[in-house]
Amino acid sequence: MLSRQLASLQYLREAGHEIIVVDGGSDDGSSDIAAPYVDLLVHSDPGRARQMNKGALCATHDWLLFLHVDTQLPDNVLNKLHDIFNKQTTQWGRFDVRLSGEHILYRLIAWFMNKRSRLTGIATGDQAMFVSKANFKKVGGFPDIPLMEDITLSRKLKKIAAPVCLSDCVITSSRRWQKNGIVRTVLFMWSLRLRYFLGVSPATLARQYYQVSK
Repeated sequence: MLSRQLASLQYLREAGHEIIVVDGGSDDGSSDIAAPYVDLLVHSDPGRARQMNKGALCATHDWLLFLHVDTQLPDNVLNKLHDIFNKQTTQWGRFDVRLSGEHILYRLIAWFMNKRSRLTGIATGDQAMFVSKANFKKVGGFPDIPLMEDITLSRKLKKIAAPVCLSDCVITSSRRWQKNGIVRTVLFMWSLRLRYFLGVSPATLARQYYQVSK
């Protein structure tokens, strides 16, 4: 998956953008696979927030886009982002998301995810969040917590400006729903988010999340 994903992003490098991969201590050869496809390969302590913060610190351009390995950018991303980044009003934002599976319920789930994001101004990592490096630095980057780091970052960035919500869709893997069941996964994710808003610690939620995700 990693080599296929990085190979599909080489047009970004050809257009002058940089690709940074941050390895969190993997032992599956990911570093060797990634090396030919990236401008910079960074090693970090494990943890999504730590890894993304490390990559952002090493970035040399004015804008950051955080892309999960199982999420694909839309075909027109270069033109779209060029237009967005050149607008003085743009501070941060995200794409709409579409799940990769063919089941009709995946379309409904994605619709609710995108609708909720527009209503709340909260983005998730699956939506390929982008933010100016200045604003990312201003809010202190991702909080060093094991889960919900994207939601916490969104809350901070909302105080600066509302997100730009692009209707162009990134495609993210539906394997979590396929493995654990659609209804069960939806209820579990809602439960995690609700308990986070009620004050349950991200560490507790992360243990439950990764236990289910195994």
